[in-house]
Amino acid sequence: MSEDVRGVRKRAPQRPAKASAAAAAKAEAKAMTNATSNAASNAAQATRRSGASDKKTVNIALQGVGSHGAYTWGVLDALLEDGRLDFEGVTVASAGAMNAVVLADGWLDVLAAGPDPREAAREALRAFWESIGRQPSVFSLNAARVGMAHSLGNNPVFLWMDLVSRLFSPYQLNPFNHNPLRSVLEHSVDFARLRELSPFNLFVFATNARTGRLRVFRDSELKLDMLLASACLPFAFHAVQVKTEQENDFHWDGGYMGNPALWPLFYATRSRDLLLVQINPLRREEVPESAQEIAERINEISFNASLMHELRAIDFVQRLLAENRLDPKRYKKVWLHVASAEEEMKRFGASSKYNTAPAFLQQLFELGRDTGRAWLEDKWAYVGHAPSVRIGETYL
Repeated sequence: MSEDVRGVRKRAPQRPAKASAAAAAKAEAKAMTNATSNAASNAAQATRRSGASDKKTVNIALQGVGSHGAYTWGVLDALLEDGRLDFEGVTVASAGAMNAVVLADGWLDVLAAGPDPREAAREALRAFWESIGRQPSVFSLNAARVGMAHSLGNNPVFLWMDLVSRLFSPYQLNPFNHNPLRSVLEHSVDFARLRELSPFNLFVFATNARTGRLRVFRDSELKLDMLLASACLPFAFHAVQVKTEQENDFHWDGGYMGNPALWPLFYATRSRDLLLVQINPLRREEVPESAQEIAERINEISFNASLMHELRAIDFVQRLLAENRLDPKRYKKVWLHVASAEEEMKRFGASSKYNTAPAFLQQLFELGRDTGRAWLEDKWAYVGHAPSVRIGETYL
């Protein structure tokens, strides 16, 4: 079996869970969508009548885009505060991996004592992002000084460093391989405890710098260097060496090959519901013209590409299941839900992912909180009953 799927295994959840003719295919798929939408509507009416607020279990997928991960922090904070969702599987890359691991570690802080661990997880996430905001950054300091609190596209320091990074590699510019995330994570996460007691099925992804293949790290093997590998931007840091009994190789950011990858959730979890916290904008109205705009748009497209391919495959399988052309014992239904604020995130630009100014991180957090609360209000009834997003209309 290739390294793509090594380590992905069936495991009981640790938290309670629980192309025929085109016209014919479209008609049947539409009928299925209407049926599931009606089921969700009926469930919502029943919930309102009874006042019930039973917990539900989902898998979550967290995108990672540098400091924009603070937006995901806000979404998670809203979900944790609400308290009705349990997480079975969590698939992540880059900054999404930071959020997931800190979430799981914070969850463990009080899990053994018995009380609901969500407050501890919220506190852990806040402490982590506040630590990120305290790290010195010439980009953030310059942005605050000249009033460019979001995008760094016109920041002279950023533009100069971006140009230099095209001429000189991090092996030349950063010979001692200093990575501020290392010290933050060392103080934020107990990796030995997490390997033994992870409350969720964790799937952390990195891109093998030699083979270009996706590597999945499981919670049972997770170490600090694996997390750093998942968030290693190749123009900023040395490729991260990961040593295990089976391998000794170098990795870059997982977002290049999976932002995040979804397939492990289909093999190793039971939940049909998948909540994607989307950061990267899919569409922009204007065609980029300047060199900086072109570079930023290429960055967004490349980090969305693998996700779009997987969603296309999911949509295809769901249509075949609806047509009774696949064995439902081998292929399960996947109900996709998405929490995103695409229009708001478009304003920041891809360069702002390097901006770790505390005020900017807090703004992203508040935006994420608003998104999470809105998703709970608008889409909660769908969970456990139907997808709340039509993949074909949104992503294909």
